[in-house]
Parts: sequence; structure tokens; C-alpha cells
Amino acid sequence: MPFEWIVAVRFLREGRTQTLLIVAGVAVGVGVIIFTTALIAGLQASLIERTLGSQPHVTLTRPDEAARPLYHAAGTTWLRRREPAPQRLRSIEQWQRAAGQSVQVAGAEAVTSLVSGAAIALRGAASKSVTLLGVDAAEYAEVVPIPRYLIAGAFDVTSTNTVLGKELAEDLGVGLGDVIRMTTAERPGGEQFTVVGILDLGMRDLNLRWAFVSRRNGQTLLDLVGGVTHIYLRVADIALADAVADEAAARTGLEADSWMELSTQLASTIRAQDMTNTLVRLFVGIAVALGIASVLAVSVIQKTREIGILRAMGSSPRRVRRVFLIEGLLLGLAGSAFGIGIGTVLSHVVERVAVQSDGRPLFEIHVTAGLIAGGLLIAVLTGLVAAYAPARRAARLDPVEAIRA
Repeated sequence: MPFEWIVAVRFLREGRTQTLLIVAGVAVGVGVIIFTTALIAGLQASLIERTLGSQPHVTLTRPDEAARPLYHAAGTTWLRRREPAPQRLRSIEQWQRAAGQSVQVAGAEAVTSLVSGAAIALRGAASKSVTLLGVDAAEYAEVVPIPRYLIAGAFDVTSTNTVLGKELAEDLGVGLGDVIRMTTAERPGGEQFTVVGILDLGMRDLNLRWAFVSRRNGQTLLDLVGGVTHIYLRVADIALADAVADEAAARTGLEADSWMELSTQLASTIRAQDMTNTLVRLFVGIAVALGIASVLAVSVIQKTREIGILRAMGSSPRRVRRVFLIEGLLLGLAGSAFGIGIGTVLSHVVERVAVQSDGRPLFEIHVTAGLIAGGLLIAVLTGLVAAYAPARRAARLDPVEAIRA
């Protein structure tokens, strides 16, 4: 073992109480960092899953119609005031081409096209206003994982099949195999559909409104034969949804909204959680650094005579400085090893305690290899940085004065 390592270990052994206290402090700090980071990551994943699981990451639509101002022959405005134009249901022009262009954007993974509009679902004397979604089931499931929300039946909207939200099915008093009628303003007579699936999307509003049919039936009911009203995209990294939306809009000329624009409260919550996590890690790191620095500073004072003897025996200032840097490194390594265990145990305990009524965890907390490596790196760097000032002071001690102290 190199000389500096032997001296560093001996200094730590001689001050066992101080060493154990600072190792415990570092362990608690690293454990808090790992636990809070894993906890917030689990909360965010659960929140995103519940909120965005039934929604696309990017939505492309046709721009709204707008009234054009009237001009004189000279080009001056004649009528400056423009009334808002009534918006009618319109198909995206050349939607097949637009869908192909949008999915080619870097970061986009899957695309689907659908027709959506207002309808009335009828069953006997019961009638409910619904949002009619005409989709290609296989294509739609690649963008929005709807099948995972099925509580009965299958997500099969071929022929005259329909899939309803749980609350909508309850209000209409229907179950699997029952028949309902869908009518729209464009087709007052409507069509009959057989209920083949029931969904629980985790949001009562969506469960009350959503009714899925095939894309062709949706086009027929909404009088948009051959057309679609929306193009949905799934992106690889939801944090880059804004950039994908901007690029898709530039390529297609359509209006593109990311989930961040459509769910501003969710985006704000995630940013606030990230900021909180960063602040927690920062202040814990500062506390750990101050603890290590204070212990090593005291060690320099206590070991002044030993340091003077080392210098008198020919040890260079660089070698003495290295001894205390090694002490900081060892304190960081030992503390991080125990801290990783503390953070992992806390994560498992909270995951088992925070459960739903059916016994499933409210959210999953995963202590990943990257998180462990990050905690270890933070502890080691903190130990080295905190040890620098005491190490520098020790290296500057005059041998004669140190031995006389």
C-alpha cells in the first residue's frame, strides 16, 4: 500500500469517534439524496402514467378558420374589426402525407390519425353527450396504450363495435354485448353499435365522455368520409415533446401542441418537483461537505506534530496534502456505501407502506444503477472538495513550528 494511504488510514483509525460520526453523517446525506431522488422519480412516473397514459404526446390539428379583413384597392384596411369565425369540423388536407412527414421527425416513435367530434349515445330513455373517437385500433394502441385500461372485453372497434368509458357505460346501463345508438348533428339517424369493451382511464371526465368506434364509422357519423381531424404522435422522450411539436408543425404546416401545452399544470408540477429535488441534493451536499471539512480541519490541528515529523523526515508538501485528500476520499466512499444501503431500504419500506386499497403500491420506487453511481460520485467529489482546504493548510505547516506545537 502506498505511503500516503497508510498514513491516511492510520489517522482515521486514531480518531475513530470522529471518523464514525462523519461517516454516519455522509451515509445519512447520501441516503437522503438517493431516497428523495428515487421517490420523486417514482411520483413523476406515476403522475405521468396516470395523466398522459391515455393521451398522445403531440397533437396535430388543422389551423382554425379566421375571417379575413377587407381592403381598398389601394391596399389600406377598410374594415379593421373582425368577428371570430365559427369553427366547423374539417378534415386535415392530405392527412396521409402529413402523418408520414410528422413521424419522420427526430424523436417521434409512432403516429396515428383519427376523427373526433361530438355525438349523442342513446340507450332506451338514457342519452349522454360523448366525444366520438374514430380510430384504427392497432395503430392507435401504438401511440396511446389504451388496451391496458380495459377492465372488460377487448379494444376491438372493427365493424360496428364500440368501446366505452366505465362511467359512460354505467350511466347508459350497458355491458358487454349490449347495443347502443350513436347520433351526430351530421347524421341525426345515427347508427347502432355493440359494446365490446369497457375502459377505466383513471379520470372520471374521460370515462364519462369517450366512446371509440372504427375510423370509417367515425368518418361516416361526422360526415368526414375519407378525412381525419387529428394526428397523434408518441415521442421517445416526453421532455422533448415541445421540440418535436415545433418540428412537426414546420414540416406539415399544421398546428402542433405538445402535452406540455395541453397539460400546463402537470408540466409545472414536474418542473417544481425537479427544482425541489435539486435544492435538496444541493443543501445535503453542502452539509456533508461542511461536516467532512470540519473533521479534517480538527484532524490537522490534532496531528500538527505528526505532520511536522513527516515533513522533517523528507515528506514533500504535495505528499502531505495527498494524505488528507485520501482521508476525504475514504470518508466519502465509506459514507456513500452505507448511504446507498440506507436509501435503498427506505425506498423499499415506503413502497410497501404506501399502497392502494387493493394492496398495490401507489407508485413504484426504483433505486437504479445510475442513481447509485450518482450518489457515489457526489459523495466522493464532496469528500475531495471538502478535504482540499484542510489538506492545503497541512501542507503549508512549517516542520519546526509543527514539532514544537
